[in-house]
Amino acid sequence: MSSVGSFVLTGTRQHLSKMVSLICTLQNHHDDVNWCAFSSSLLATCSADKTIRVYSAQDFTELPFSPLSGHGYGVHCCCFSPCGQYLASCSTDATTVVWAMNTGEIEAVFEHPGRSPVRVCAFSPDSSWLVSGASDGTLALWDFPSRTLRRTGAVPDTTMVACSFTPSGQLFATGSTYGDLRIWDVNMNQLHAEKYAHDLGVTCCHFSPQIMKDAQVIQFRLASCGQDSLLKIWLVSWSVSTGCKMQLIHTLSGQSATVLSCAYSADGQLLVSGSMDKTVAVYEANNGILLYTLNQHERYVTSCAFSPTVPLIATGSMDKTVNVWRVEDGSSGHGRCTASGTQGKSLPNEAASASHEAALSHHFSLFCPAGRKWPGHSRLMVSEWSEDDVSSWLLEEGLENLVETFKANNIDGAELISLTKESLNSDLHIESLGLRSKVLRKIEELKMAPVSNGIPDEFLCPITHEVMKDPVIAADGYSYEREAIESWISTKSRSSPMTNLPLQTTLLTPNRTLKMAICRWTSS
Repeated sequence: MSSVGSFVLTGTRQHLSKMVSLICTLQNHHDDVNWCAFSSSLLATCSADKTIRVYSAQDFTELPFSPLSGHGYGVHCCCFSPCGQYLASCSTDATTVVWAMNTGEIEAVFEHPGRSPVRVCAFSPDSSWLVSGASDGTLALWDFPSRTLRRTGAVPDTTMVACSFTPSGQLFATGSTYGDLRIWDVNMNQLHAEKYAHDLGVTCCHFSPQIMKDAQVIQFRLASCGQDSLLKIWLVSWSVSTGCKMQLIHTLSGQSATVLSCAYSADGQLLVSGSMDKTVAVYEANNGILLYTLNQHERYVTSCAFSPTVPLIATGSMDKTVNVWRVEDGSSGHGRCTASGTQGKSLPNEAASASHEAALSHHFSLFCPAGRKWPGHSRLMVSEWSEDDVSSWLLEEGLENLVETFKANNIDGAELISLTKESLNSDLHIESLGLRSKVLRKIEELKMAPVSNGIPDEFLCPITHEVMKDPVIAADGYSYEREAIESWISTKSRSSPMTNLPLQTTLLTPNRTLKMAICRWTSS
């Protein structure tokens, strides 16, 4: 067992302020760890020992109902539904099992057509679909709300080993041991086939959460890895007129053996991969620059995953362990925990909670512009400012002489943006014409400034451009303020406000992860 606080970094770019530290090693599995997955609050791992283990993502203690033991053979893959309410797992026993995460009970069992071993499964971003891929090259698309098989597809003479939905949820990619990457729509139409993506076979693929739109073309980034020891980044483009295309934009060779797994961070800025050379590589995703090589596992690294809410990485290995890493500023150090046997002990709750909060703060600071540190009141719409927020703003703008005047007149945010030259003169008795003009100019700057100043973009509703209070996920994979998207759907055609493509369903799923992150951010 490694010593407390130990971790290995090689190939690190020295000018970066962030560090990657090993904070926890989980040793509960009795055979190879095949997959790991995060929800906003949980970490799930699955193994050839036929079990799935579920841990708190806060202190990494194992949940009371863990391990989950419903499969007859080894478990190849597991994934959370976007809301975290369900966990799907698939196995050599030819089933995909859905577990309820509040009880650990089996919610549904999907038997794969043809009874072939199921190697991979993936939820769509809105939980409408669950795809499973099998050893005989078949795909099953399950209607998740109704728990029914909707469609099937197949690629002959191969094994499906990789699957990932686009963030819009209308397309998904698959990879196989044949070496091909294929793009499908949810009608199981094959839109594109990149037949020689990886020599000797694909092992994993994962879409970046970012969506890019250029005129009528929608673009996504797809990472894939394979037996050729390479990690590749592709640009997947789709439009009604030209269909689907794939372009290779980066080939990364930071590892010396087969790359078995890859995953994007929640903001799409980092990309992690695990290899048969026993290393974990962390890249800057946009430019494909190797940032870190982590050496801690004793055997092949089979899986890797980023937390959707905090800068944590989980890596699973054939050494039967799961390592949890934190991406953090180099100025702070954290101890390491080890969980083994039936106890699953980890960080003390108090310490874990503090470090969890610090990590969350650090993660969302990545979205803020460099330089100015935005005060708490700037996280609210100006109309929601309190009188104290207005006082803070006056101090920042060099108008400290007006603080007492504004307080005496109970000027809050709503009153502030309604002030006029006349009210400044007659009601607040600001006699200086120059001072009145300066105040009005500053107020106008407030009104004109983009609301996203210092606010992570994903906290803003794409329709109202305001911080969301009740975020929901629509069928296009985007999050909106519930009231805004419901109004959009009721008054306009059933098309996405972001992509203009038809919405497959008007079902709205509460984005509890995002709501929690916004609450934490606004109260910090």
